[in-house]
Amino acid sequence: MATVLSLSGSPSATSRTARLLRHLDARLTAQGHQVVPLDVRTLPPAALLGADFSHPAIVRAKALVEQADGLVVGTPVYKAAYSGLLKSLLDLLPQYALAGKTVLPLATGGTTAHVLAIDYALRPVLSSMGAAHIVQGWFTLDKDITVEPDGGVSVAAGAAEALEQVVDQFSAALGHPTVLAAAS
Repeated sequence: MATVLSLSGSPSATSRTARLLRHLDARLTAQGHQVVPLDVRTLPPAALLGADFSHPAIVRAKALVEQADGLVVGTPVYKAAYSGLLKSLLDLLPQYALAGKTVLPLATGGTTAHVLAIDYALRPVLSSMGAAHIVQGWFTLDKDITVEPDGGVSVAAGAAEALEQVVDQFSAALGHPTVLAAAS
């Protein structure tokens, strides 16, 4: 089916956001998609902050975006917006790097006060980068994500059901991007 880039914008090595994305990657893989994970925190800080467009890791990240049919973009919410780490990568991508792509925005945070960060902070930047279709995103409270001893996660029932729905909608949109892009 489709190639999906699963992009985590969390700066933390023990990130709930990244673990949640890897959990959702398994669902997308089970639906027949090829999922490529990328944790922005693994890219060289000097290349990100110094805007080194020619650094091999940045060139590779750009290529992953270009080769993907769709992206799942996950970020923790800081100061009512997506992470600065995610912004540093997005700033290094071409202006229309998401042209023709289907995108699922996801965010995690400690309080429902940040629930609109997807619509007011993340969605506009994804749209400005030319995404063909941005499906309904989802905000998950940190308290609804439990890290298991094996490093996996479990998600509280209500949040899990909602996440499954948005992932399934994203998966369906990947199967019919031109039909959905025309409708959006």
